[in-house]
Amino acid sequence: MLKSIELFFEKLLWNGRFVVMFAVIASMAAAIAIFYMATVDVIYLVIHMAHYADPALPAEARKLIHDETITHVVEVVDGYLLATFMLIFALGMYELFVSDIDEARSSRASSKILVIESLDDLKTRLAKVILMILIVTLFEEALKMQLTTSLDLLYLGGGIALIGLALYLAHKSESQSHETERKGAH
Repeated sequence: MLKSIELFFEKLLWNGRFVVMFAVIASMAAAIAIFYMATVDVIYLVIHMAHYADPALPAEARKLIHDETITHVVEVVDGYLLATFMLIFALGMYELFVSDIDEARSSRASSKILVIESLDDLKTRLAKVILMILIVTLFEEALKMQLTTSLDLLYLGGGIALIGLALYLAHKSESQSHETERKGAH
């Protein structure tokens, strides 16, 4: 009797992992929505750029269109990166808690990009996307910055140096994990 209650409870606990499907579905919906918004932004950006080639356009107006376009392109890249983050999160949560995605494992196109083996693997992949989002955001803010003092320039340089350090550390960490995997394979 006690063993059957234990088995029932354990089955209930194990099937409780399917609650993660709410996060998977919501994250996929968010990814699709953000991909859609970024794509619409690209369409409007291209339409807006049609005026850039107008020979009658004054130089100041052309410069304004140029600067706005660069800012919009950075925002679009940021949107696509955020959508990618949500996609990786959704697929990773599904693979970790529900089931392997057979299509991804049998596809050469996946190149192990979306195949998540562990929670640490998911965190690493998401951290890389977050780092890219932060880089794009810094670039976007740098475009808007008004460098009026040498301290402003120092802050910008410091931010760029910190981004470089973060990229170096991320690359170093990835190199060490690949080296550990290779040693484990031999």
